[in-house]
Amino acid sequence: MKNELKIFENQKIRSSYDEEKEIWYFSIIDIIAILTESKNSRRYWSDLKIKLSEEEGFSQLYEKIVQLKLEASDGKKYSTDCSDVETLLRIIQSVPSKKAEPVKQWLAKVGYERMKEMADPSTAIDRARETYKKLGRSEKWIQQRMMGQETRNKLTDYWKDHEITESEEFAILTNIIHQEWSGLSVKEHKNLKGLKSQNLRDHMSEAELIFTALAELSTRQAAESSQATGMIENSEAAKIGGNIAKHAREEYEERTGGKVVTENNFLPKKNKPKQIKNKDNK
Repeated sequence: MKNELKIFENQKIRSSYDEEKEIWYFSIIDIIAILTESKNSRRYWSDLKIKLSEEEGFSQLYEKIVQLKLEASDGKKYSTDCSDVETLLRIIQSVPSKKAEPVKQWLAKVGYERMKEMADPSTAIDRARETYKKLGRSEKWIQQRMMGQETRNKLTDYWKDHEITESEEFAILTNIIHQEWSGLSVKEHKNLKGLKSQNLRDHMSEAELIFTALAELSTRQAAESSQATGMIENSEAAKIGGNIAKHAREEYEERTGGKVVTENNFLPKKNKPKQIKNKDNK
C-alpha cells in the first residue's frame, strides 16, 4: 500500500493505493469533513454508521470498509476507516451536502488519473508537481525535488539489479549515503527538523536537495564503475558517493558562510521552529 496526500479545494485527503488490486482507498472522515464542514468529522461518521446500520444492505457496505494506518495531524499514524470509490459514493449519498457532487466528480477524476498514469507514467510527475504547487512550494524548489527524485530512482534501479532486494537494505544504504554527506543519520536529520513520519525530502531546502542528489548520483557512478553487487560492495560505493558530496558541502559552506543542513521545514506554523522560505540559507 502506498500512502499519498491528495488535495480537494485546498483541503487535504489522506489516501492509499493498493498496487496489487489497483484500488484507491480514501480516509472516510476526511471526506466527511469536506462534505459537512464539521470540526468533529470523526463523531459525525460514528453517528452516520449507526444510522446506516439500520438500512438494508449495510453489512455489504461495511465489509468494504478497511482500516489503514494513516498519518494524523500530530504526525503519528492511527488506524483509520477507509473505503474505495464505489463505497464512498454510497456513503456520500447519505450526507446532505452542497459539496456532494463536486466530491463525486473529484473521486472519478482521481480514478481516471491513475489509469492515465499506468498508460503514461509522465502524468504522475505532472500530478506530483501540481500537488507541490498547491502546498505552496516554489517552482525552483519543485524542479529540484523532481530532479532529485529522478536521481534517486536511477540509484534504486541499480540496486535492484545488483542483489539489493530487501527494504531494510535500501534503508541501510540510504542511511550510509546520508550520514556520509550530511554528518547526520536520516533519523537525526528528521529530528533536527522536528519531523516524525513525514518524508524528509519534502521538508528539505533547495541546498539540502541538491547535496542529497549529488551524493546519490556519485554513489551510482561509483557503483557502476566497480560493478558493485550485494550489500558489502554497494555499502562501499555509498560511502564513496556520500564522501564526494561531503567535500562539496564543506567547500560550499566555507565559501558562503552558511550551513546546508538546517532545522527548517515546511510544517504548519504551530509545529515548526522555522519555515523554509524557498531559498537556501546564506
